[in-house]
Amino acid sequence: MPTLPFKPMISWNLLLLAFVLGIGGTFQYGLQVSIINPPAEHIKSFISEIWLERYSFPLSDKGVTLLWSSIVSIYSIGGLLGSMYAGYFSIRFGRKKAMLFVNIPALLGAALMGFSKVFGSFEMILLGRFFSGICAGLGLNIHVMYVGECAPKKLRGVTAITASTAIAIGKSVGFAIGLEEILGAKALWPVLMGVSAIPALIQMVTLPFFPDSPRYLLIDKKDKEGCVKAMKQLWGDNDHVAEIDDMIAEQEIINGEKAKSVLDLFRDQSVRWQLITVFLVCCCLQLIGTNAVYFYAYDIFIKAGIPFSQVRYVSLGTGITEVITTILCGFLIERAGRKPLLWTSYVTMTLALGLLTATLSLQERSYWIPYCSVVLIFIFIMSFGIGPAGVSCPLPTEIFIQSYRPAAYVFSGGLSWIQLFIIGLVFPFIVDGLGTYCFIFFLLYCLFMAIFVFLVMPETKGKTMLQIREDFNRLNYRGKKKLIDPEKSGHMVNTTRL
Repeated sequence: MPTLPFKPMISWNLLLLAFVLGIGGTFQYGLQVSIINPPAEHIKSFISEIWLERYSFPLSDKGVTLLWSSIVSIYSIGGLLGSMYAGYFSIRFGRKKAMLFVNIPALLGAALMGFSKVFGSFEMILLGRFFSGICAGLGLNIHVMYVGECAPKKLRGVTAITASTAIAIGKSVGFAIGLEEILGAKALWPVLMGVSAIPALIQMVTLPFFPDSPRYLLIDKKDKEGCVKAMKQLWGDNDHVAEIDDMIAEQEIINGEKAKSVLDLFRDQSVRWQLITVFLVCCCLQLIGTNAVYFYAYDIFIKAGIPFSQVRYVSLGTGITEVITTILCGFLIERAGRKPLLWTSYVTMTLALGLLTATLSLQERSYWIPYCSVVLIFIFIMSFGIGPAGVSCPLPTEIFIQSYRPAAYVFSGGLSWIQLFIIGLVFPFIVDGLGTYCFIFFLLYCLFMAIFVFLVMPETKGKTMLQIREDFNRLNYRGKKKLIDPEKSGHMVNTTRL
């Protein structure tokens, strides 16, 4: 009988670790993104009531809108601050302790928002959102780094994608519990805002039973015994000599150097194309146009004949679709590879955005055109989940060696939060100016990325960190020949080709 090209042998302990990291890591990001919308009107009313009670005169509509906008946007500022310190915490305290620390701002934020109505303070909501942002900024980076380093080579992709699945599940749970029948009622909005304490408490209780990242233990702490023990706990009692040899080879290349800074990423030619790849694939996810698609989704569903009272359930369906597609990406990534999933998804999203621009412009012409728009929205979401949303998780772990990895996550996370903040401010003006043609900008980006991934980005599936490094060195030292000095492992000499 022919053998399958990929046999998943993920152990229960590794699967449980991925779950525990997810529920207190990227799940929190997805949850906070979605639960802020259902209670919007209730919180605005609360702000108006407290203002009138305090100052004996009503706050203007512009003032309420300004305070509400501040509550929404301060989350991104907290996220940026958290992402900037993710590298420091993961190096100084290790991946495990850093991940446990993430739960402190999560609990603070949940407590402040949950008790804001009791104390009659909208400022507590503002401060709580800031702490929730810090939690998300730290959690996004440390979670993906931790889970990626805990997986063996053959399971790196599928394990890291659990971070993306956790984001999608967080969004769906936020949509679901935000329904008026559950916690979206006026009397229950403080409970909804404080529900993020539950996943934080679950992780604080369960994560101490798991080991730190084997790569961190061996390469950073030089604890080979601890590394082997962690491997056996997470992967089982099989032969892990090849994986250990790979880590030792990476350790020799690092040659005792300290962890690099973000500035070192820009200075060092040996990571130039890794940096460009992470910037385009991971940092620029906001430029794909998911926010634009979700922005128009509500009106599209209404015009397709979906009753007003049912639109929220269809929106929940879009979140569930994203969950399913990220899980599907986990099944495909070790079979198809990162590169094919990425470029085919970008091509599909390019076509979907182009056709969506046309159908939105022509939707008044015929009754069936809005239905085409609905189908295109789901095609776009599915392509996003199978491609960029899933593949971007393992990529920084795979293409950077240990000394550069924390700085790469700081760079990627920081830029992502800055983009989220800027696009949140600028996007409404883009919509006002371009209308449905705002998709053209995102379409061009997706088209460019399809070409870049197909022609430039190396495949990382099934390769060791050093093999991936060699692939990128062909780009970093194009026109130059690398010579490795056997006497000085890890030191590179460059000679120009005559």
